[in-house]
Amino acid sequence: MHHVYLIEGEPKGTWYIGYTTDLKRRLTEHNNHKNISTAKESSWKLIYCETYVNKMDALGREKFLKSGSGWKFLKKQLRHYLEENVI
Repeated sequence: MHHVYLIEGEPKGTWYIGYTTDLKRRLTEHNNHKNISTAKESSWKLIYCETYVNKMDALGREKFLKSGSGWKFLKKQLRHYLEENVI
């Protein structure tokens, strides 16, 4: 399976969108500062994930979510989460 995910860093609330075939391992890597893009936050939590059978579908979705329209979609999709977790 191919996963496109959104994690939120603490304490700043930074968002990171990524792709993986092993979500548990990848989240551990983020929390162990193995990724230069996410190393500055102290810890990360998964707040959104989509799973695909086809790798190219997942990579296409990751690209979309990283676009302006994708960010807008995520903010709308997660509006209840964002209201409850104002940082």
